Amino acid sequence: MEIKTVGMVGLGTMGAGIAQLCLQAGFETVGREISPAAAERGHAQIKRFLDRNVEKGRMTAEERDAALGRLTLTTELEDLAGCDIVIEAIVEQLEPKRQLFAALDEILAPGAILATNTSALSVTEIAAATRRADRVVGLHFFNPAPVLPLVEVVRGQLTDEAVAQQVYAFAKAIGKDPILCHDTPGFVVNRVLIPVLNDAVRVIDEARVTPEDLDKACRYGLGWPLGPCALIDLIGVDVQVHASEALFEGFKESRMAAPARLVNMLNAGLLGRKSGRGFFTYDEQGNRVD
Repeated sequence: MEIKTVGMVGLGTMGAGIAQLCLQAGFETVGREISPAAAERGHAQIKRFLDRNVEKGRMTAEERDAALGRLTLTTELEDLAGCDIVIEAIVEQLEPKRQLFAALDEILAPGAILATNTSALSVTEIAAATRRADRVVGLHFFNPAPVLPLVEVVRGQLTDEAVAQQVYAFAKAIGKDPILCHDTPGFVVNRVLIPVLNDAVRVIDEARVTPEDLDKACRYGLGWPLGPCALIDLIGVDVQVHASEALFEGFKESRMAAPARLVNMLNAGLLGRKSGRGFFTYDEQGNRVD
């Protein structure tokens, strides 16, 4: 099946960014959210970034308007029935993703592809909730999706190789530089990154260093473009904790487990940029104010 129409379930930060890429690349895109208000917030975010592209000369106003014209908003899963590929970017928890994929499996045409933007959960376990495990693939974008070039195309245990290659080509078509890998906890990037970030957070307490100074040390001492605390705030403390849980479940290595400091921040609702406060404080536009 040729990919012409894309479904996007979840229009939060990641979902809106992925939808923007699809619209810019010329794909008709159906964005589904749980409420009209959430859908409108997603639309506003997409428009804001497209407006910025116009301001910076990356596209014309006519191209922006044409891209927005390819977007359809809905709160009904059934409106995704005509999509050739549906990408989910909902909460990073296994059971909600499995429930969503089971529902989509009943709605979509037999040849349609299901893709999950999970950062660390098992693509194979998500696919097992459907009767089309051969047509389920991981499609892991990095935040911010419109900016960072990498996408991990993850084969589940039963993913058909032709489907993986088709999704790889789709990722290139929307302007990304993808890599292919197999399903393993954390895939490639997070298998390396998540335990490193956890170690960095533990250093805060072990070395009694401030988050500001830890970030300064990693930026100027290790050449990181962004310090670990600022990076976790960008990723989301909740995402870091859930990814850590998935890695620990898979490998049973203590450094994979989320540090107590991160778990306490999650329980307190200090999620980073998305909540306005994490290691640092942010305004409504996501700019640091401390």
